[in-house]
Amino acid sequence: MPLSEYEQRVLEQMERALTSDDPRLATTLQSTPRKSGLRYVAAGIGVVGGLLLLVVGAATANPWLGVAGFVVMFAGVAFAFSAPRKRASGPVGLVDGDGKVTPPRGTTKTSPPSQGFLTRLEERWDRRREQGGR
Repeated sequence: MPLSEYEQRVLEQMERALTSDDPRLATTLQSTPRKSGLRYVAAGIGVVGGLLLLVVGAATANPWLGVAGFVVMFAGVAFAFSAPRKRASGPVGLVDGDGKVTPPRGTTKTSPPSQGFLTRLEERWDRRREQGGR
């Protein structure tokens, strides 16, 4: 049974509220994009190259070459299984009753996006105290 228009609107408002309240969680809950085959090819080349360095290092009794080969192999496997980093996009702010997202008070577009962790934590604490005092 399909959702009614009202239910669809409420669901969309809930999605926007989740995205604005906790963008990391919303990004995590979204489906993960497929990794490109090029990523696996590059990782495979790194693993094979590292294995060759490891074998050559063992054959020539050169431990540093073997260690370097192991590091290259490990980096190739880590690269294959790690997810590419993407910046979270989407609306960030407060969701009104009609579903519109407004930026939170006290933030401007000119503020640098790369604030420190403690600064962001203090801003969130201040916002929560302001909202709780009403």
